[in-house]
Amino acid sequence: MKPHPKRSNARILLASVFGPYAQDDEFGSRKINPMELYHNQVTREQGPFSLRMFHRSWGILMIQKNISAPCTVLDFPTREAFAAELRAHDYDVVGISSIIVNVGKVREMCRMVREISPRATIVVGGHVTAIPGVEQMVDADHFVKGDGIAWMRRYLGEDVDAPVRHPEIVSGFGARALGIKLPQSEGSTAATIIPSVGCPMGCNFCTTSAFFGGKGRYLNFYDSGEELFRVMSDMEAKLKVRSFFMMDENFLLHKRRAMELLAHMKRENKAWALYVFSSANAIRQYTMRELVEIGVSWVWMGLESPRSSYVKLKDSDTLKLTAELRRHGIKLLGSTIVGLEHHTPENIRGEIEYAVSHDTDFHQFMLYTPVPGTPLYFEMVEQGRMLDGVELADIHGQDKFNFAHAAISRDQSKELLDWAFRRDYERNGPSIYRICRTIMEGWRRYKNDPDPRVRARFEWEARSLRDGYAAALWAMEKHLRASNEAVSRKVRALREEIGREFGLLSRVVTALAGPVVAWTAKREARRLDEGRTYEPETIIERSNWDRHNLIALPEAVDVPLDAVVAR
Repeated sequence: MKPHPKRSNARILLASVFGPYAQDDEFGSRKINPMELYHNQVTREQGPFSLRMFHRSWGILMIQKNISAPCTVLDFPTREAFAAELRAHDYDVVGISSIIVNVGKVREMCRMVREISPRATIVVGGHVTAIPGVEQMVDADHFVKGDGIAWMRRYLGEDVDAPVRHPEIVSGFGARALGIKLPQSEGSTAATIIPSVGCPMGCNFCTTSAFFGGKGRYLNFYDSGEELFRVMSDMEAKLKVRSFFMMDENFLLHKRRAMELLAHMKRENKAWALYVFSSANAIRQYTMRELVEIGVSWVWMGLESPRSSYVKLKDSDTLKLTAELRRHGIKLLGSTIVGLEHHTPENIRGEIEYAVSHDTDFHQFMLYTPVPGTPLYFEMVEQGRMLDGVELADIHGQDKFNFAHAAISRDQSKELLDWAFRRDYERNGPSIYRICRTIMEGWRRYKNDPDPRVRARFEWEARSLRDGYAAALWAMEKHLRASNEAVSRKVRALREEIGREFGLLSRVVTALAGPVVAWTAKREARRLDEGRTYEPETIIERSNWDRHNLIALPEAVDVPLDAVVAR
């Protein structure tokens, strides 16, 4: 690959695909697959209690931070905003990042670039490039598979081996629940930290593992605990945070790095909270005390069938492990695959019941899905089991099978997936209630801990029990009384326990705010029944423009579409 003629003077536009997202349209958006991780894959059957939020496009933010060229990130644009940004600035390179389901939007954006900015070089990256034959589907000049930072540095003639600088990223925005947009004050939302990409476990259905090289391969941006500590300290200073979402597929697997990080946290008296991904076998490397001292507050953990052969679950009693983690105030998001090869209509409901019995704070259910580029996809292609007529936009694991399962039909797969979400909600209640329960467990156990760092973290995490969460519990109790009396009683017991623990002021706030939250939850339930959906706002961020004496508009000019974007 030859570097761009302008090298670091090239003007770069990096964009995610255009919205809206939570609707069925010709470009591949699907109402069943909105741009909301939790509501899409975790809490979607929880009605007004579903946790709603959006997450930034971290990959293009990482690239922007690690190049010296003038660069604009256009996140969640409309087609109008994308067209206007192309017109407003004479870009030399337009990079478009996408997942596989949005290939139709990538195709349309490339067409728009050719029309509006024909001199620009088009670069497509992200999981969409894993589609076999994508080069014939999309009119782009380059397709980047894997590490986008190194590729863009090389293309601009910059130092590929320079240390990776981390952008300041808040983990989520636009959060809402029970019909209320949650306040997002400075430092209230965790910062996202990306220590590495890829996953060494290499499950056959995993797109992330496949995209970054497959089983046993991953790319470490920060190999030592000291490096990670410096990055986190920088985020703490700039974003005023004390919690971190560690976007690493198996953070606790790297014990040396985690224990080095703990040593630095102890030396500098950091009472940070960490939200991590980890496999069961990685967690078992640590004592509960070590996990608590490191600050592990939340774990996303695979809970595939005990009859599966995945290494990450080898010799693990996940029921015992998850119960123990909760007793120590560690919140859990369990993740279960529906429709594994051994599943049948006769055994699958029992396996879903087993998954639900873990009583995790959140539970993700996904269909066993051969996604293009994964080992599972190539296995299914070789066996002739991929179904004809399934659009790429529908291969996301939240609707129906895209392959011929040995025992379960395509329509049955959706029925079973929907039932899994409903069963988890019916049996265990709203995730917000479960979070409160686990926080309370941790508070009771550690509020008088001899380590001041540990005490400080649990006091910080329990702060919301005194008011906001308690009011939410009051609303849940009333809302569920008619439809799920058993869960309503559990919610009431927890609410009363919180009132006793945190005193008169907490009870007064709950009594005043609870009815208001109950009203907003009822209103939200009505809106959702009417088809209400939510969309992220368009975000524009520019870097290195002043250094190049460029005139940067504060935001893209929003002008009507003309013939350029007509079909």
